[in-house]
Amino acid sequence: MATQQKEVSNAIGLEEIGPERQEPKKEQKTFTVEEAVETIGFGRFHIALFLIMGSTGVVEAMEIMLIAVVSPLIRCEWQLNDWQVALVTTMVFFGYMIFSILFGLLADRYGRWKILLISFLWGAYFSLLTSFSPSYIWFVFLRAMVGCGVSGHAQGLIIKTEFLPTKYRGYMLPLSQVFWLAGSLLIIGLASVINPTIGWRWLIRIASIPGIILILAFKFIPESARYNVSTGNNKAAVATLERIAKMNRSVMPEGILVEPVNERRGRFSDLLDSKYLRTTLQIWIIWLGISFAYYGVILASAELLERDMVCSLQTAVKELGDDSEESRSPCHCRLFAPSDYRIMIISTIGEIALNPLNILGINFLGRRLSLSITMGCTALFFLFLNICTTSTGLIGFLFMLRALVAANFNTIYIYTAEVYPTTIRALGMGTSGSLCRIGAMVAPFIAQVLMSASFLGALCLFSGMCVVCAISAFTLPIETKGRALQQMK
Repeated sequence: MATQQKEVSNAIGLEEIGPERQEPKKEQKTFTVEEAVETIGFGRFHIALFLIMGSTGVVEAMEIMLIAVVSPLIRCEWQLNDWQVALVTTMVFFGYMIFSILFGLLADRYGRWKILLISFLWGAYFSLLTSFSPSYIWFVFLRAMVGCGVSGHAQGLIIKTEFLPTKYRGYMLPLSQVFWLAGSLLIIGLASVINPTIGWRWLIRIASIPGIILILAFKFIPESARYNVSTGNNKAAVATLERIAKMNRSVMPEGILVEPVNERRGRFSDLLDSKYLRTTLQIWIIWLGISFAYYGVILASAELLERDMVCSLQTAVKELGDDSEESRSPCHCRLFAPSDYRIMIISTIGEIALNPLNILGINFLGRRLSLSITMGCTALFFLFLNICTTSTGLIGFLFMLRALVAANFNTIYIYTAEVYPTTIRALGMGTSGSLCRIGAMVAPFIAQVLMSASFLGALCLFSGMCVVCAISAFTLPIETKGRALQQMK
């Protein structure tokens, strides 16, 4: 009897102790990377991230805009035809197109940070080599290699997107346009001083310096925590999030980080899965059209200035008979005057003019409606270029066009980075960037070749493509405004 009472007493004791020991296990809290990013909030880390990753836009803009400011000089130095000048830009974007997909695949499998570093080293190396080009063929080849490197710069935007809290993405990402503007203005300003004095080769060498300096700053930026958890490296993700919380003087969520591991990362078939098929196809059309219009505006601006294709000047030339040897030459050799550089600077500043309205539209109207409106207006302003006007009128039209095409790029960059899950986000951006470069490859032949033969025909092509993009944007199946970034498909 005494033994039975002892057993009952022990059983009661175990029942009392058991729940106490198991209680922490049952109430153990967990959190995801999304919850951690939202809890930590916006702070000093994000400002540093914005400045360093945003500066990739400065380097990219300088490398891309470089072609527009050196085209008149290489045309004269190597006595090039229109199609040969256009081929330079096309080959830059051909390299960009091929490596954009490759870098996207590699970034989803091996990390965003590594690919960003490799792309910068690659771009800086071949950019410097371009300045020593002994011939036109070497120049084209080396600029194509630069295009390959520049294609990896998009990983900077992805890293920014994956670290930003949801409510700040619609404000901070469009502000990145300031860096592209800075790069464009810097290369035009440098060209106005360097081209007439020490030549285009030194312009390329000096333009390579910002990229080299920026490489040194990458050590302050960690690998994406979202990428780390997608590979099962939760320890690295937690260390990164704790570092961000410390910099922001914030706190981590309570509990342990729990995210499912997905071995299917960076697979092209996932982009064409039934869930994303329509979105992907429409995004590709929009990227192609926006790039076609954007680089069409840039190259057309250079052509309009280089060839004095202003209505009043064309009329004067017709009255004089236009029988000069220069006008008949297929290698029309006219270098930019100081006034031409000023016009390019004014029109480039237009890229930031609509930024406040673009930010409001993205955050209040949504990504789809905002993009469809700006694309429709772009189509309209392309047709306005056919209006017989003065130099001031031309500057006004170019100013507005640059503002609109920049707003288009802002919106589609944000939408593409938000709509895909982490496992295929870099690939989605990479394939979109690749399609984007097809538009950029075609643009030179329209803006630099067809425009000389049929000005209105070229404008109608640009305008028509913008209309198609406006419709595609309006009918996109997913709106990403206020939507959390998806971790898995």
